[in-house]
Amino acid sequence: MSKKLTKRSEDYSKWYNELVIKADLAENSAVRGMMVIKPYGYAIWEKMQAELDRMFKETGHQNAYFPLFIPKSFFSKEASHVEGFAKECAVVTHYRLKNDETGKGIVVDESAKLEEELIVRPTSETIIWDTYKNWVQSYRDLPLLINQWANVVRWEMRTRLFLRTAEFLWQEGHTAHATYEEALEEAEKMHEVYTRFAEDFMAIPIIKGVKTENERFAGALETFTIEALMQDGKALQAGTSHFLGQNFAKAFDVKFATKEGGLDYVWATSWGVTTRLIGALIMTHSDDAGLVLPPNLAPFQVVIVPIYKNEEQLNQITAKVNELSKELRAVGISVKYDDRTTHKPGWKFAEYELKGVPVRLAMGPRDLENKSIEVARRDTLKKEIISLENLTSFVKNLLKEIQENLFARAKSFRDSHVTEVDTFEEFKEVLEVKGGFISAHWDGTTETEKKIKELTKATLRCIPLNSKEEVGTCVYSGKVSNRRVLFAKAY
Repeated sequence: MSKKLTKRSEDYSKWYNELVIKADLAENSAVRGMMVIKPYGYAIWEKMQAELDRMFKETGHQNAYFPLFIPKSFFSKEASHVEGFAKECAVVTHYRLKNDETGKGIVVDESAKLEEELIVRPTSETIIWDTYKNWVQSYRDLPLLINQWANVVRWEMRTRLFLRTAEFLWQEGHTAHATYEEALEEAEKMHEVYTRFAEDFMAIPIIKGVKTENERFAGALETFTIEALMQDGKALQAGTSHFLGQNFAKAFDVKFATKEGGLDYVWATSWGVTTRLIGALIMTHSDDAGLVLPPNLAPFQVVIVPIYKNEEQLNQITAKVNELSKELRAVGISVKYDDRTTHKPGWKFAEYELKGVPVRLAMGPRDLENKSIEVARRDTLKKEIISLENLTSFVKNLLKEIQENLFARAKSFRDSHVTEVDTFEEFKEVLEVKGGFISAHWDGTTETEKKIKELTKATLRCIPLNSKEEVGTCVYSGKVSNRRVLFAKAY
């Protein structure tokens, strides 16, 4: 397979799809809309998972696991929740197959129909809250701070690897609290955890905000979001944290005895991020040569490629590389030594450039003699020769510099693509010509929000948390507005 990609400027969607496949991240499976995440792609997810899991546990959360199947009756208990997910639900109706007597092969055994149909989880609020009613009796049982790493199914019609698939991996936190204030604080705390993860590990600058009533999670009183901007000028929701109030507690009768001796419903949150973060990582940093990974999430941060003419040279280089690898690993740097004899150095260089390895080291006989090594950084594609004496400290500092450079580069792009407009004509022109986030006044009505989406395909991404009060007129209706909000076309 050719490693060359379609240029982003020619066809961004084609470039993305080619990169995912050629960089060995994922591929389409035999099941429509579902993907196979390949080892290199899954290694990135494992790095994300490890960092997030650490952050969750530092904030007092524990992992648990809940069933994949949910009784259909559970969904009818929270009206807005079922309405939000009904069109995406996969339903299990039977539990057995049999050989068809007419010779048509395997068929569903109609005698094995379930008494109650089961939903393949699109999210777990209902099954978890049915469980929580057995776990919570008193204020002493609260707060419950639970997270689940799982897969979910949402039967999407239009799918794209990582960004939108019928099945995806994620984590979903579900917490129960004694008070309104405590639950709201939890939702805001996890919103901040996602912000720190996106910026510190993914090197993606985000905008923190809240969703409008129309865009909130089904059943939530408030949805906090982090919104990122991709290189094609489209927004991507990178994570959400929901304040659920007492809706699910009332639906599943989860009450607790208060300190004062009364009885009250618990207050709830839920929050989650998915494997679409890998799509965000790709589209924020990568270029026409392939994937560009921030060092903090790269499966391996450094690859070393030997350059040699014979086995004796390879053995000499390998002996030195083994020393260097040990030194690098001792300071927490992950290293791969590619000493395969089946591929030439040039092929390997192209391979690791495509796969976005942050730093590539190359060593030949002359380097060995000069006690030097060639260093290539993936973010800028620059190369230089450095002394082996300084290698460990140099690489450690270089990885930090690459991480910071990727964030700064993405932030510069994002900041230059936030455009204030005051008229609907300006709105439409910026959307089509420049793209990015459009900062505009909005009258606060769902009617106007839906009309703008209908006319432009732009959605109201969020009401930024740092937006100041500013009296103006709605960009569409002309009615009074108190602050600007952000619109964009989005994934």
